[in-house]
Amino acid sequence: MLSSPLVNDRLGRLSDYPFTRLAALLAGITPRANAEPVVMSVGEPQHAPPALIDEVLRTQAHLWGKYPPVAGTPEFRAAAARWLDRRYGLPAGMVEPDRMVLPVAGTREALFLAALLAVPESKAGMRPAVLLPNPFYAAYEGAAVMAGAEAVFLTTTRETGFLPDLDALSPELLDRTALFYLCTPSNPQGAVADRSYLTRAIGLARRHGFVLAVDECYAEIYDAEAPTGVLEVAAALQARGEASGGGLANLLVFHSLSKRSNAAGLRSGFVAGDPDLIALFSRLRSYSIAGTPLPALAAAAALWDDDVHVVENRALYRAKFDAAESALDGRFGFYRPAGGFFLWLDVGDGEAAAATLWREGGIKVLPGAYLTRPDADGVNRGSSFIRIALVHDAATVAEACTRIAKIL
Repeated sequence: MLSSPLVNDRLGRLSDYPFTRLAALLAGITPRANAEPVVMSVGEPQHAPPALIDEVLRTQAHLWGKYPPVAGTPEFRAAAARWLDRRYGLPAGMVEPDRMVLPVAGTREALFLAALLAVPESKAGMRPAVLLPNPFYAAYEGAAVMAGAEAVFLTTTRETGFLPDLDALSPELLDRTALFYLCTPSNPQGAVADRSYLTRAIGLARRHGFVLAVDECYAEIYDAEAPTGVLEVAAALQARGEASGGGLANLLVFHSLSKRSNAAGLRSGFVAGDPDLIALFSRLRSYSIAGTPLPALAAAAALWDDDVHVVENRALYRAKFDAAESALDGRFGFYRPAGGFFLWLDVGDGEAAAATLWREGGIKVLPGAYLTRPDADGVNRGSSFIRIALVHDAATVAEACTRIAKIL
């Protein structure tokens, strides 16, 4: 960790980024010459982005010279709201585009800013807490630390359904909670929160007065059933007259085109939810973010309006899970995740396995310990795992997973 007396001392509390740690682990290790390197450590989709991106960018090229508004364009907001309506079967008008949708430069930016938005100086007379799943996306931890909150890691294991155990949260902790990051489908285990779970999470947020930030960036990549969304559950609560605090009160949901449309380089997503939070989020972004370029917003709006390429994309991922299952079923605790595109394999020692796979097979994977923190007993429940991103074509995945099985 780096620190300097010249800068914000919270920077010194940030742990090293997972891929920085991985680079250090593999430094000096040269893969055997007969192994074609395959990078499966990064969740960067390798499928071709939809051709309509280039088409729209060409037609909107005259807009590159204009400053984009922080709130984006009416067309983008409307497209995002239409997609939410279609994808989750929301009541007409529940998501008002101009009050409840805000474009963001990919969800990492927005998830980080969510803590700056939600964390007060103190809560219930105590230091605010930010709850996050363990394993976790690094942006969650960084956001909590830089906002001055206590990051509270909620270990997720097979026994908890790979989701935080809501029953284990004490009233005292919940009273000082300012923000709860929930990822569904989860990264890396691919677990999906069902309606009952999301209903309970919404209830806790409203009873204890915190923001529930639901990261749903893998929502369009699933195996059998489309994952339930938190806005879908909020709509059902409202219809039953059980929406304490209002339809979208306390809720923020995050979506991106990086995984859904293989458009990571477009850096486009959106946050939607509680209109009061969205208004303040827009105010915060006006100080911190330049905004998404207008041609990119136009391309993004076209992508949100098109579902055909998403169905094709999902079929490609199913084929890859078929290939992985054929090579790894019955080994390392393999299971087909409900959503997302990662494998979470128990190999005994994740760091040792990652080094061995790179040396012997030219396969780069991420040790689970780099995504987790030790529990109160000092044990890191992720240390025996590796995360594998199934982002390559099915043939490459099949060959790589066969190689992994042989090596380990």
